[in-house]
Amino acid sequence: MKFRYTPHTLYFKHPFKIAHGTRSSTPIVIIELEHGEQIGYGEASMPPYLGESHDSVISFLEKAKPILLSASPLEIEMIMRKIDAIAPGNTAAKASIDIALHDLKGKLLDTASWKLFGGDQAKTPYTTFTLGIDIPEILIEKIKEAQDYKVLKVKLNGMDDKMIINTIRRHTDKPIAVDVNQGWKSKEEALKKMEWLASSKVIFVEQPLAKNDWAGMQWLVERSPLPIFADESVQRYDDIDIAKNCFHGINIKLMKCTGMLEAYKMIKHAREVGLKILMGCMSETSCAISAAAQLTPFVDYADLDGSLLMKNDLFKGIEFIDGKITLNELPGNGVVLK
Repeated sequence: MKFRYTPHTLYFKHPFKIAHGTRSSTPIVIIELEHGEQIGYGEASMPPYLGESHDSVISFLEKAKPILLSASPLEIEMIMRKIDAIAPGNTAAKASIDIALHDLKGKLLDTASWKLFGGDQAKTPYTTFTLGIDIPEILIEKIKEAQDYKVLKVKLNGMDDKMIINTIRRHTDKPIAVDVNQGWKSKEEALKKMEWLASSKVIFVEQPLAKNDWAGMQWLVERSPLPIFADESVQRYDDIDIAKNCFHGINIKLMKCTGMLEAYKMIKHAREVGLKILMGCMSETSCAISAAAQLTPFVDYADLDGSLLMKNDLFKGIEFIDGKITLNELPGNGVVLK
C-alpha cells in the first residue's frame, strides 16, 4: 500500500458550546491508503477531550507507516492489532487508519462496507441534529436549520437547562435527546433534572455525571425516569463491562474506540449484556460520518450530524433523507473526495 496524510481544520457554522467550553474549529487529519487503482480515505478528528493534535496524529502515523506499507489491505484485523500495540491512546489516529482500510477493502471487493458487515440498508435510524448551548435567539435560528430532522440533540450544562429546553419547546415539539457532557454536579441534581425532563418529550439523557462517578451513575440508573447513555464513561470495548450496571446504553464513536472494527465488536458485546446503542460522532467530515453510518443498521439511535454542523466538509458521503440515514451503493464507505 501507498500511504499519505494531510492536516486540515474544520470550522463550525456556529460557535459550538457544551458544558466545558466553546470552540469554533476542530483539527483533523485526512489519510489516503492506495493499493493498485483504488484509494481508501480515513479521518482523525481531534476534539479537545481526546488529547490528540495534528502533531500527535502525524507522529503516530509515521510510526504506523512501516506496518501499512508491508501489509495486505484485506487483513484489517491483523493490521489493527499491530497498530493498536504501537502505543496506548491515540484513538483518533488509529481510527483514521481503520476507516481508510475499510474504505479500501470495500473498493477492492467492489462492495459497500455495510454489506460486508451484513447490514440491512432499510434498518438505519434517523440521526439527531445537535443544538449547542446558546442564547434564545441563536437557539431559534438553529431550530430552523434543523427543520428537516426528526430528532434534536440538545446540549445542557446545569446552569441554562430550563431556559434552553423551554425555548426549544416554545418552537417545536420534536423528540429531544439531552447531552450533559458530565455537566451536572451531583446525582441528586441529575435525578431532579431528569424528573423534570421526563415531562418535556425527552427520549434519553447522555452522560449526566462525571465519567468516573460509577457509584453515582449506578444510584441514578436505578431511579431515573429516562434511559441514561454513557459517552465519556465508555471509550473502548473493555469499558462496557464496567459500565453495564451503571447505564441503559452506550454511545459508540469511531474516534474514541479506534474505528469500525472495534465499534462493531462493541455493538455485539453491548447487545449481549443488554445495553442500548447510540452511534455517535465528533465534529467530522463526511468521511468519518459515512464510515460510522455503515454500522447504523445494528444500532438503536444515531447522532451522526457532525458534518452537517461544519462549513467546510471535504467529502460527499451518505445522505440524510428527511433525517434518516440513507446508505448508498458505492463501494467502501460510500464517500467521494470533493
